[in-house]
Parts: sequence; structure tokens; C-alpha cells
Amino acid sequence: MITKLHPSPSPLPEQDREVIVAELNARLADGLDLHSQIKVAHWNIKGPHFATLHPLFETFAIALAAFNDQVAERAITLGGIAHGTTRHVAKVSKLDEYPEGTTKDLVHVELLAARIEQYLAGVRASRKDAAARGDDDTEGLLTDIVSAFETHAWFLRATLGG
Repeated sequence: MITKLHPSPSPLPEQDREVIVAELNARLADGLDLHSQIKVAHWNIKGPHFATLHPLFETFAIALAAFNDQVAERAITLGGIAHGTTRHVAKVSKLDEYPEGTTKDLVHVELLAARIEQYLAGVRASRKDAAARGDDDTEGLLTDIVSAFETHAWFLRATLGG
């Protein structure tokens, strides 16, 4: 946990900001892990759906990279520090490990759909906590992530036919 926050323009009480910064760092770890898993799928995909899924996965990765940056910057704005090294992410991410050696297109679709849904569960929980603490800005950011990545998960599930 954070020992001392840096000065912040936020009117939220320091105790609330500490909790929200911790939540944001947890979402950042999951988001960075998900980003790397999407890139692995993007690089290794093979099969009849390659031409459609390869650029789609890149679109997901670009969107997530932008959200990860916003999450990190929100933690900083609240007076915290953003933690995002590979070693840190490996220790704290709540996402399932991505199976090495996966190449089949629809297997990647299924794996990514499940991981996006895991990611969304964490984002929703953090959003609920931010709302309870009166942090409308963090709640709004997390709502934007949910909106975008629910659509991405739906694209993947629709590709699987369900």
C-alpha cells in the first residue's frame, strides 16, 4: 500500500485516494498483462480467420494501451505512483496465464474472450469502489473501459458463434 501520497488537485480525502490508487494499479497490472496476451495472439495467429483476426487483435491492443496509459495517469493525478514493470505485473495480475504455443485462430479467440471478461470483472469492481468513494472521474474512466471492452468481448464471442 502507499505510505504517502504526493500532492494532488483532487478534493478526495487522502484515505480514499490511497484505496483508489491501489485499485488503479491493480487494473493497470491486469491491463498490461492483457495487452501482452493480445499481442501474443496477434503475432502467433494462424488459420482461416487470420486476415480478419490479426488486425482486430491489433485494434484491441492499441485501445488497451491507451486505456492503460489513462489508468496510470489517473493514479498519478490522485497522488500515487503507477506500477507497471513486467516483474510487477507478473506478480499481481489476476488474469489466467496465456498458453504458450497457441496458434489456432479460434483458440486465440476463445482465450482472449475469457481473459477480457476476467479483466472486465476487475474493472467493474474498481468502478464500483470509485463510485462509492465519490470519485466520478475514475468511475468515468473505468466506465469507458467497460464500454469498449464489452464490445470487444462481444466481437470475439460472436466469432465463436455464441
